[in-house]
Amino acid sequence: MRGLKNKGVVITGGSRGIGLATARRFLEEGSRIYFCGLEADEVAQTIQDLSPLGTIQGQVCDVSDEEQAIQFVAAAEEALGGIDILLDNAGIAWEENFLEMTAEHWDKILSVNLRGMFLIAREVSKRMVARASGGAIVLMASKNGLAGEVKYAHYNASKGAIIMLMKTMALELGPHGIRVNALCPGYILTPLAESIDSPEFIAAYVNNIPLGRVGRPEEVAAAYAFLASDDASFMHGTELLLDGGQLAQ
Repeated sequence: MRGLKNKGVVITGGSRGIGLATARRFLEEGSRIYFCGLEADEVAQTIQDLSPLGTIQGQVCDVSDEEQAIQFVAAAEEALGGIDILLDNAGIAWEENFLEMTAEHWDKILSVNLRGMFLIAREVSKRMVARASGGAIVLMASKNGLAGEVKYAHYNASKGAIIMLMKTMALELGPHGIRVNALCPGYILTPLAESIDSPEFIAAYVNNIPLGRVGRPEEVAAAYAFLASDDASFMHGTELLLDGGQLAQ
C-alpha cells in the first residue's frame, strides 16, 4: 500500500488475533509499531516474534482504564516520535441471552469495546491535531454493528455505537486532515472466535456466508492497511464491510 512506509502506527489489542496479524502486515509495509495487549507474556512474545520484521514496541494496557489509556498513548507518541495512524482494534465478546444478561456483563463489554475505543481515539486525536500533520484513524466495528445477532445484545450495541462515534469523529476531525473510518468484519476465525464457538457451530455458520467460508485475520489486516494508506485518501466517515457477502442476503 502507498504511504505506509516509516509511518508511526498505534495498534490496540495488537498481541493476538486480528491485532497481531495487523501488526505483522504493517511491519511488512515498512511501518513502525507501538501496540498494547492485556497479557504481559503475549506482549513480550509478540515483540520477540515480530521484531525481525521491523521496529515494534509494546506494553500492557487496559484500554478501558482512563489513566492507563492516557499513559499508553503518551508512551506511543514518545517511542514513535509522533503518531500517524491509529488502529483502534481492542475488543471483547461472549455469548449471552438477552433475558439473562446482567448489568455487570453489559458494562464490561461496553467499557472495553466503546469506552476503551473512545479513550484511545481521543488521546491520539488530540496529539494528531496538535501536530498538525493529519493522520488516519480506523475503528474496529463489526457487521454486528449493522445487523443484529442473537445472544450478542451487548456486543451488537457496542459495535453500532462505534460506527456513530466514527462518523462524529470524521465530522470534527476532517477539517484537521485526519481521516476516520471503521472496519466491519463478519465472522473471522480468531482465537477469540474459536474460544466461543465449537467447530460444529462454525461449520454450520458457513452456510450463511455466500463465499462459503469464514474470514482470516490476515484479510482484516489487509483492509486496515488499505484504509490507513494513501490509496484510501478520499475515504472518510464510512464503514468498510468485509463479511464474505453475508449481509448481501
